[in-house]
Amino acid sequence: MAQPVNGPGRRSTSRESGVLAEEAYHAIKRSIIRCELEPGQQVTEEQLGARFGVGRAAVRTALKRLYQERLIHGLSRNRHVIAPITLKHVNELFDVRLLLEPPAARMAAARIDADLLRRLEELCGARYEIGNRESAADFLAANTEFHATIAEASGNSMLADMVRDLLDKVERVHHMSHLLHDRNEEAFHEHYDLLEALTARDGERAERVMAEQIRAARTFVIEAMLASAAVQTVNVAPGNHGT
Repeated sequence: MAQPVNGPGRRSTSRESGVLAEEAYHAIKRSIIRCELEPGQQVTEEQLGARFGVGRAAVRTALKRLYQERLIHGLSRNRHVIAPITLKHVNELFDVRLLLEPPAARMAAARIDADLLRRLEELCGARYEIGNRESAADFLAANTEFHATIAEASGNSMLADMVRDLLDKVERVHHMSHLLHDRNEEAFHEHYDLLEALTARDGERAERVMAEQIRAARTFVIEAMLASAAVQTVNVAPGNHGT
């Protein structure tokens, strides 16, 4: 169960409304990304307020941002639905990843420093247990940080921000598939291949390896979705699964 953003003994009236809204936004978003608030689940402002320990004003402010990020849709004035995850949505996410992340990896190979390389090596060691939501969450957070760090190393702050926003949505998709299937070894070797290319300052190889990994991840996610009840709408173009 999600933890209230107000800890024990703390009164919401003692906090600035803007701070509460910010905390509510991050708490609700985290629950959406981790699929604790499930795709397609209907919620009300009262339910969200009770779950996260904040008032309706803070919830409404948080929802405005989540609407802009397309993580929540409206059904009525006080009823909302967590954005479904569809095959069309998944393919669009991975299409945009292929546009942004391989060039970012190529740029990073020329600019990355020793501190970021050490950070990437640390993140490569993340693993998870199938069916264990907490270990999957830790693994996927490390995976997101790995890819976001490479984008940061590109030296292009706008590109890094776009990749970070995209990776939040990708992480939500991964939460469904990684709870059911073991991809520890594949992820470990893929990340180390990319780390080796970056360490060698080989931009062409880094770009190629990143693209290969994204295509492999797309295939893995789609196959996991097709094997589960998580798919909301089957809408995928022929031959668009990647290789």
